[in-house]
Amino acid sequence: MNIASHRNPQLNLKLDGTAPDPASRWHDGAALPFLGGSLRLVLDTRHKDALREGDTLDLPLPPQATPRQIQDRAEAWLRGEAKRCLQQVIEQQWALAGPRSGSPGRQSPGRRAPRLALSFSARGHWAEVQDSDTLRCNWHLIEQPMAVIEQTIARAIAALPPEDGGCDLFGAPLVTH
Repeated sequence: MNIASHRNPQLNLKLDGTAPDPASRWHDGAALPFLGGSLRLVLDTRHKDALREGDTLDLPLPPQATPRQIQDRAEAWLRGEAKRCLQQVIEQQWALAGPRSGSPGRQSPGRRAPRLALSFSARGHWAEVQDSDTLRCNWHLIEQPMAVIEQTIARAIAALPPEDGGCDLFGAPLVTH
């Protein structure tokens, strides 16, 4: 009896090693994930820049644009929106966080909201602390619903290290516990 016949039948399937055809995703009328919904891509040379109108995203490309050109323009717009939207959510979540009990100095008066650094890595977290004043967020986070974005960024802000306590009246460093 053949050993392969005793295996899981899925193991007998021939896997197609070719990458998916970009034309199937990047074409006029395609859906682009955005803030938990989707935008319909429309190729339109009447505009100089990409323009969102309701649930459509007009890309300044001719009808004969290649899938790669469409992908490049759409993702450039998405990255710009990610930067704008995620920074806005960081500032809002920072304001909502306020001073935390048990974490003296984490958000002292005058401490600014963390900066945003976009991540383009296929691996890693949606949002993570890069250093004491920077959050690194994956640009694909813009595809998620706003509630998910807000919760993700709030968790990352909570993980920020406390700010240095500064100095006491005599210039000695304050120790925070």
